Amino acid sequence: MSGPAEVVDPRVMRDVLGHFASGVTVVTADTDDGPIGFTCQSFSSLSLDPPLVALAPARTSSTWPRLRDIGRFCVNVLAEDQSGLSAAFARSGVDKFAGVPWRPSRHGSPVLDGVVAWIDCTLWAEYDGGDHTIVAARVLDLGADPGRRPLLFHRGRYGFVEADGA
Repeated sequence: MSGPAEVVDPRVMRDVLGHFASGVTVVTADTDDGPIGFTCQSFSSLSLDPPLVALAPARTSSTWPRLRDIGRFCVNVLAEDQSGLSAAFARSGVDKFAGVPWRPSRHGSPVLDGVVAWIDCTLWAEYDGGDHTIVAARVLDLGADPGRRPLLFHRGRYGFVEADGA
């Protein structure tokens, strides 16, 4: 029989898990009042059959509940030169799409110009993830630009993949 779980210091956890490099995404949807979106670092492939991806918005997000109600959204995988977009979409209370070029996907969600990849989704399921919500989303359509390199987040900073042969 095991005893009570030891308390993990959140600062130590953030520091240690920060050693895992991740991509950076902006999750978008269109509304009657215009497009909305938020930056989401917690994103991954989940299943090929059925085609699913997973993301984890913070419970404090004011944008995720609006996207959830729409039920459709696009995950935009940012390119190495789009750290400004990441920062802009992480802010609250501002027009995040001001000056941001985009086109609607086949299903109507905003695909941001210049992204590495985009994944158009519909909400599949949600699960409790502590201070985040774990979202499983079914992939409806997707595309990528193999000529672009991804924006990475590692140890609290943005980075990028070195060019081939470097």
